[in-house]
Order: sequence, then structure tokens, then C-alpha cells
Amino acid sequence: MALLKTPSKQPKTTTIQVRLGKEVRHNLDTYAEFIGANPSYVVSEALKLLFRKDAEFNRWACRHRNDPNPGQREGDALTKTA
Repeated sequence: MALLKTPSKQPKTTTIQVRLGKEVRHNLDTYAEFIGANPSYVVSEALKLLFRKDAEFNRWACRHRNDPNPGQREGDALTKTA
């Protein structure tokens, strides 16, 4: 049974550029084919799963939600609306 579900509709998206190792890329493409989705959907859903399951990250994120300087922090990725 697949951990990720096939998408029901296309949400509003942004574009990022990432570099992946060959094996990771192959597995990404293979998993996308397995669930009948595109690789972007797999990446998005995998990250959502990671964010939900990582308790330490969630505690950290809660502490940083009310950051008085909401601008880009050092190390943040740049994104643009697609």
C-alpha cells in the first residue's frame, strides 16, 4: 500500500529548484509512476508527511511562528509563484 495518495486536485504551487542524486531521482520518478502522480506531487506530499511527523521540528516551528522579523532568513530557499 502506498504511503502517499494520488492527488485529487492541483493546489496552488510555487517553484523551487533542487538537486538530487541519481538514485533519489530514479526512486522519485518510480514512486510517482507507482501512485499515478507527478514527481512534484510526491515531493510536496513527502515533505508534508515529514513536517507532520517530526515532533522536534514542530516544537521549534511553534517557537518561531511569532518571529518579529518575518523576512527571509539566512539559508532559506528562494521561491517564486508558478
